[in-house]
Amino acid sequence: MNLALLSMFIPTFFFVSITPGMCMTLALTLGMSIGYRRTLWMMIGELLGVALVSVSAVLGIAAIMLNYPWMFIALKFIGGGYLLYLGVEMWRSRGKLAINVDNLETPKSDNIALIMQGFVTAIANPKGWAFMISLLPPFIDQNAALAPQLIILVSIILLFEFICMSLYATGGKGLKHVLGQSKNVRLMNRIAGTLMMGVGVWLLLS
Repeated sequence: MNLALLSMFIPTFFFVSITPGMCMTLALTLGMSIGYRRTLWMMIGELLGVALVSVSAVLGIAAIMLNYPWMFIALKFIGGGYLLYLGVEMWRSRGKLAINVDNLETPKSDNIALIMQGFVTAIANPKGWAFMISLLPPFIDQNAALAPQLIILVSIILLFEFICMSLYATGGKGLKHVLGQSKNVRLMNRIAGTLMMGVGVWLLLS
């Protein structure tokens, strides 16, 4: 695995994971309503969904690039451009991702239902697919074997997802109060947005 690529991949996906989104909001809601231990069932489903999306994205793109090598360069520019776009959008969000947890419904607490809810939330998110398809391939080193790289990258993604969902699930009312204020979400968005723009420029210039 290329260490330069890995050093850019780790902070990028950490800040992508930590910003409030569908899965993090669900973890926060469940953590406050049914507790962290029960929320772990939802997290299992979400991690399975994220793994499926990321592996499918990389393998699908890899299959295309075997026949069309120039696609790798094209995807690197697409990924860099998409990161720049996301970074700008996060800067312009003005706290729009501030969440109102009080209006969220608490799902049934059956373990299988929780697993399925986490899984469906992960795979039914079109932004998640777009993100994986456009951003994972540029971090793949063409000169190294695909399987070990895929294992490392997906493991990092799942580790960050688990850590971030755990933080949300155990954050309770304090985290709910923080995320309920636009200025706090705006700060998180701008930190993540700045990092995304930086990595986007790096991908475009590398």
